Amino acid sequence: MAGDAGNPAVEAVVCVPTFRRPDLLIETLRSLAGQRCRTNFAVVVVDNDSVKREGEPIANEFFAAGLLAGFCVVEECQGNCHAINRAFREARDRFPAASYFLMIDDDEYAEPDWVELMVSAARDHHADVVGGPVFSEFPVGTPASSSAHPIYWPAYARSGFVPMIYGSGNCLISRRAFQAVGDPNFDTRFNHLGGGDTDFFTRCRAAGLKSYWRDDARIFETVPNERLQPAWIIRRGLRIGAINFHIERIARPKLLGRMRLIAKTVVLVPVSLWRSLKLAAQRKPALIVLHPSVIALGRILAWFGGAPEQYSLKAMQGK
Repeated sequence: MAGDAGNPAVEAVVCVPTFRRPDLLIETLRSLAGQRCRTNFAVVVVDNDSVKREGEPIANEFFAAGLLAGFCVVEECQGNCHAINRAFREARDRFPAASYFLMIDDDEYAEPDWVELMVSAARDHHADVVGGPVFSEFPVGTPASSSAHPIYWPAYARSGFVPMIYGSGNCLISRRAFQAVGDPNFDTRFNHLGGGDTDFFTRCRAAGLKSYWRDDARIFETVPNERLQPAWIIRRGLRIGAINFHIERIARPKLLGRMRLIAKTVVLVPVSLWRSLKLAAQRKPALIVLHPSVIALGRILAWFGGAPEQYSLKAMQGK
């Protein structure tokens, strides 16, 4: 059952950043309103569009009708990390007794036991960070060359402790984790590229925090046709490479570390080509064959200051 906004009994808060996806946001919030849950939870929606504000009235309808407890705020600074930081900050400040902070994207919906499974994983296993799978829902007729691509695979296949969580589309972060990493914010240098979540979870790992994967805490993502186009899939691979490069560069600020980073990037070029050839020998689709090499190319582009930006205003408007 959802708890009253501001109620000190609230144990968990679900954060939902949104940007110009009103129809999909309705499905997200419906899935939260339908949770079968012993945990007292509330919801914070952050509309990251100060111009159209399409998400704000939808969220307020759910709150006004008593379907969910919580509130909606508008974040005027446009950008993925700005919206996520505002959501987590509002959740921590407005619900000071809450120990667990979950996140779901506005193009996703959760199964009815999602909140309870995520919170119980954190509580029972004393985990600081919990992640779960996001399964893609493709349009009818989607070819296997797209739907079987690695960018749509969950990070892990079994429940248990893992080295780290990578994405925030299905995650739980404990209050302790926010306190332990020093800076509790997603780095806004990743605002338009994406990867602020991976950078945050990398810092959690460096701080010695425990991460747990809950395989049955499932979320489903609606994949639009434009995200199945070869150009988009290739750009996504380039982004993965660029994000990995930038995260490693931030973690290695000294000269020796930078030299090792460059050496690793150079070595990964022939390694990725070998991986692509291996996939080709298995007669995998061309987009899958190219994926390792595309990631390596993304690292090189980042090395020279270039990378596609998925979360820039121009890119978001083009969705």
